[in-house]
Amino acid sequence: MKIRIYNARILPMTEEKAGHFQIVEGEIQIIEDKIAYVGSSEIAPSGCGSTGKEQSASGADDKWDREIDAQGNLILPGFKNAHTHSGMTFLRSYADDLPLLDWLNKQVFPMEAKLTPEDVYLFSKLAVLEYLTSGITANFDMYLTPDTMAQASKDLGFRTVICGAVNDFVQSVPEMEKWYKTYNQFDPLISYQLGFHAEYTTSKPVLEDIAALAKDLKAPVYMHNSESCSETEQCIDKTGMTPTAYLDSLGMFAHGGGGFHCIHMTEDLELFKERGLYVVTNPASNMKLASGIPPLTKMLQMGIPVAIGTDGPASNNCLDMFREMFLVTGLQKVVHNDPEAVPAADVLKMATVNGAYAMGLDNCDILAEGKYADLIMIDLMQPNMQPIQNIEKNVVYSASKLNVKMTMINGRAVYQNGKFKIGESVEDIYENANRIAERILDGKE
Repeated sequence: MKIRIYNARILPMTEEKAGHFQIVEGEIQIIEDKIAYVGSSEIAPSGCGSTGKEQSASGADDKWDREIDAQGNLILPGFKNAHTHSGMTFLRSYADDLPLLDWLNKQVFPMEAKLTPEDVYLFSKLAVLEYLTSGITANFDMYLTPDTMAQASKDLGFRTVICGAVNDFVQSVPEMEKWYKTYNQFDPLISYQLGFHAEYTTSKPVLEDIAALAKDLKAPVYMHNSESCSETEQCIDKTGMTPTAYLDSLGMFAHGGGGFHCIHMTEDLELFKERGLYVVTNPASNMKLASGIPPLTKMLQMGIPVAIGTDGPASNNCLDMFREMFLVTGLQKVVHNDPEAVPAADVLKMATVNGAYAMGLDNCDILAEGKYADLIMIDLMQPNMQPIQNIEKNVVYSASKLNVKMTMINGRAVYQNGKFKIGESVEDIYENANRIAERILDGKE
């Protein structure tokens, strides 16, 4: 499949000058699943710019399979949702307005115990649809049944990095090792990273086994970290250390990794910088659960890489990267009483490039030759995007998912002009989700 997207404004996220990323006017050429060219149509490979043809190695002209007129709209790398729980769509709007630990222990965990792997498969599909509408081309998904999570993403053509979710109640270290070796060879769209739920749900012997596995595989490890005051204080009372310091003392970060949320941190930040760990912030979920606001401004000043996640639909309740981006910068401006805190360019980098690196997706971070064609088209011809004075600020401060005209993954447009191109009925996905949610939450068979 050979695709040409022309008459476009392109934000490759490759070159930053004076705090801004450069805009390219021209086209993107895609051969199969990779980007073959990004740049001006005037200097595009022979024949492509004006005739819609590509000069093949044999000297013959091959027509494009598809040409897309971007009509002056914006192309940029797809957003990377660097922390989520897709299968939790069944709990959307079910257990709201509760503190984190009450929400988990009294509502979430009891309901999750009723899920089957098939349930997770179907609810994950529902989440993928929502990701596509928000311009999200990959997620870092931590949930219960990797087998069905991987299959759901593969079936819909979505890119997923599965994160281990080991704790004292579900999954195990031997299973995680098996999944790591399986899903890093399973499908080009699927990969796997080591992970566990959190320090407070995972006993020391299990944590030690995870650290040993990480050293053996030379792999990074990810977990919920310092999400609430109570969990942080409990860890200090129990171990004399913060969660980060405690995990580091076990050798957990010998090969890097990162933490989700990372709200209640002080001296931990030095460890994050020293170990090269990623912070994945989830502002909407943290705000709704009243968990707090992380010190992102200080993190950025220290050079700690920050990515953005939505968290799961049970705590958010939507999977919308535009809302997350606005909250990332807006909350920091309020906390610091500084309108210059966390500028738009930094936020856009968090949502795209940094998210890709945090997830181990170095091959779809930017728009450049040889990278996977994971990209989105933003409709600039809507009133909320006009006038076009600063595109990156418009994306972060003004845009919404209604501006997403196309979401392309691996060279395939799986969402375009409000239509899903996933090879199955969206209505069936909705019907199944409602049926299973009713069975689980209402106790109906």
